[in-house]
Amino acid sequence: MPTAQPCLGRQRPTGSHPQTRTPPTAYRANFLVAIPRTPLSPSAQLPEVVRPPTSGPFKRLARLRRRLRRRLWLRLRRRLLRLMEPERERTGKHFKKGRKRRRAPNTLVGAAEAMRARWELGERQPEAKKARLSAILFAENCEVTHDQLCELLKYAVLGKSSVPKPSWCQLFHQNHLNNVVVFVLQGMSQLHFYRFYLEFGFLRKAFRHKFRLPPPSSNFLADIIGLKKKQATRDQSKMGEGSLPSTSSKVRVNLQNDPIIQKYGSKKVCLTRCLLTKEEMKTFHFPLQGCPDCANFVPTKCNGSITDNSPLFGLDCEMCVTSKGRELTRISLVAEGGSCVMDELVKPDNKILDYLTSFSGITKKILNPVTTRLKDVQRQLKSLLPPDAVLVGHSLDLDLRALKMIHPYVIDTSLLYVREQGRRFKLKFLAKAILGKDIQCPNRLGHDATEDARTTLELARYFLKYGPRKIAELNLEALASHQELLATGQELRNTAEVVQQPNTSVLECLDLMGQKLLFLTREPETSELSSARNCETVKCLSNKEVLEQARVEIPLFPFSIVQFSFEPFSPSLTEEMNKRMRIKWTEMSTVYAGPFSKNCNLRALKRLFKSFGPIRSMTLVLETHQPHLCIQYEVLEAAQLAIESLDGVLVEGACIKVQRPVTELTLDCNTLVNELEQDSENRGTIYLSGVSETFKEHLLQQSNLFLGLEAVILPKDLKSGKQKRYCFLKFKNFGSAQRALDILKGKDWKLKGRHALTPRHLHAWLRGLPPESRRPPGIRVIPPPSEQQALQALKVDHPKIAAWRWGRKIGKLYHSLGPGTLCLILLPGTKSTHGSFSGLGLMGIKDEEESTTPNVCL
Repeated sequence: MPTAQPCLGRQRPTGSHPQTRTPPTAYRANFLVAIPRTPLSPSAQLPEVVRPPTSGPFKRLARLRRRLRRRLWLRLRRRLLRLMEPERERTGKHFKKGRKRRRAPNTLVGAAEAMRARWELGERQPEAKKARLSAILFAENCEVTHDQLCELLKYAVLGKSSVPKPSWCQLFHQNHLNNVVVFVLQGMSQLHFYRFYLEFGFLRKAFRHKFRLPPPSSNFLADIIGLKKKQATRDQSKMGEGSLPSTSSKVRVNLQNDPIIQKYGSKKVCLTRCLLTKEEMKTFHFPLQGCPDCANFVPTKCNGSITDNSPLFGLDCEMCVTSKGRELTRISLVAEGGSCVMDELVKPDNKILDYLTSFSGITKKILNPVTTRLKDVQRQLKSLLPPDAVLVGHSLDLDLRALKMIHPYVIDTSLLYVREQGRRFKLKFLAKAILGKDIQCPNRLGHDATEDARTTLELARYFLKYGPRKIAELNLEALASHQELLATGQELRNTAEVVQQPNTSVLECLDLMGQKLLFLTREPETSELSSARNCETVKCLSNKEVLEQARVEIPLFPFSIVQFSFEPFSPSLTEEMNKRMRIKWTEMSTVYAGPFSKNCNLRALKRLFKSFGPIRSMTLVLETHQPHLCIQYEVLEAAQLAIESLDGVLVEGACIKVQRPVTELTLDCNTLVNELEQDSENRGTIYLSGVSETFKEHLLQQSNLFLGLEAVILPKDLKSGKQKRYCFLKFKNFGSAQRALDILKGKDWKLKGRHALTPRHLHAWLRGLPPESRRPPGIRVIPPPSEQQALQALKVDHPKIAAWRWGRKIGKLYHSLGPGTLCLILLPGTKSTHGSFSGLGLMGIKDEEESTTPNVCL
């Protein structure tokens, strides 16, 4: 039967337009099945169309059908071309204007257009602000000193308004950070990480930012926190109970600068003025209706109108630590007259891990016979409180969250008595300074919840009776500073001066914020960090106990240091492992190619293999029947690219084989290469060879082709200072990197490349490879007897086992952290008689959004 093959683009129907007409749905489904996935070229021809019978009355109908099919095909092709070229509108190439026609309903293609529109809209709209780290480190050779690490930690605590930004990295939107957690793997180094690289599955995939640390000092933790060695003055007089200076002995202060006067004024205030507003309750994390984390909370049903005569109720709760966090164990409610209207012990629903007896006074013996549950307390509290009740407490948000209840009218004495820098006075201090009474005495087991509730009620009544001016005249800030001075043996210094000093420690920064540092360790000896005043130190008996305590305590502190301790290898074994690791990386960067003919052009072959990357050495192997070449590259990517490009290819008239030497050190190199490519730091990075000196300018001129470009890394020769002929490009994600790689390998750029394999900090280590550590490839290395014995007698905390076991456990702990948590994994390094080994740092922010701003690192 005759067929017709009209050329694409000819006989366009009058009035048709590629952007307006859409084929009916019945035809569209049939045509979409036959469309190829690749874009159609203008020279593509229509598929064969079978002619229907042309005799009789069917002739005109057949001609109309052919014309309709041709129109539908042309229209659909143009629409698909427009969808497959998202850059058409950006480059200014628009279709010609034509007469618009009414569009038919379009489900499939319309959905694709809507998806594309949402994607473009998402690019134009500003991203929600989240704390994030820069894509590239600015440190020399990616080595970060302990002082530079301390810079980052201080900036994470205080922000740019108080301390300078870190000099080696960028932390954006610091005020959106929620917590800082530092994991220290004591006894491990960079050598351990890459020796057991395959075992450290979670660490290498979860943390995109890695850097090298210098060899450890005598006190690694004190260095990264910023503590300086000093002789503690223990012979100073300790402050006794109630030894606050009298108000008459204080110098006269400017009341207008007092934070209480600035907030409330100098005149007396009414009860409603002391209530926290809804915005303040939201800022200080009070449970509110509609909050996602308060879905199961019970409201008190107090919705009456508040007046200056509304009743006040003092509330205080004691908690314990369970498997689900902190839960209620005791509640005390005190009425205005001081009578206790409710004092109940409560048994938690989950398993108790720590009774917190030193704070709560609750023991297992006391709580065993208790049958009251949280639901009973909620029901009783709802029946006791009148509609216009006002709850008074100290840090009342914690008490309401322990009760899992929502109450709209609250007075928080920790916020009522305002302090500078957002800090809060302790209840014990306010009771002594304002009321002249001693509470929470050290000779008593735990706190008395009824006494604390009654004290908060009295503090609120005192504020309402005497007004802010009376409170400001007491100069509470000076009293608290004097008390801290006597307690710590430190000189009184101005807050601003403390922050601006370069030797300010992280502990001092936390103290300025009224916060404490959590330190979990299994080290038996006491360090300067553990003896600090505002450091909550929890000493454990094993790494397992450290992990269990970390799950419970980390959410309760803004800054945490979790230290795991592992038994390192012996010095001789560590040195042997170091040599073998360096040899392994050298052999992985070496390839054998051949066979070649005896008359091969060596100059042309060297030029061919040099096109994949810088060559360290190239030798001709004549031990075989036909010549082979042994090429050792400077970077692992070049060797892998040569294998992928030339293995099985016809070169110089012969089909050659390109492979690595096979030894016991390279048996798992294929697996290692695959895992290196999946490393989070390499995931969005590509390696390019053959770049010129003008590559950077050319790249930036056409930056619209490389969406998501974050950094350009241009290595230089250490001796001459000239730019090398290879580079690395870092992108926001793998998809952007793949698109850029396809473009750069195309006919316009004519570069060779692949996805990166080696992180930037690793290049400095590999460049320092000493010649004496190399060995001729192929010679078998026999493990010394000491290592064989060590591997047979592996213990639980041996680095080999710890690599895969504790890597997974830290991964589970990391996943339990909240969003916006800055997490650092530090391998401090090791020291021995054979030398010192540098450490390694990994960092990231939970659920961080990476930057898309290009940076150039020369």
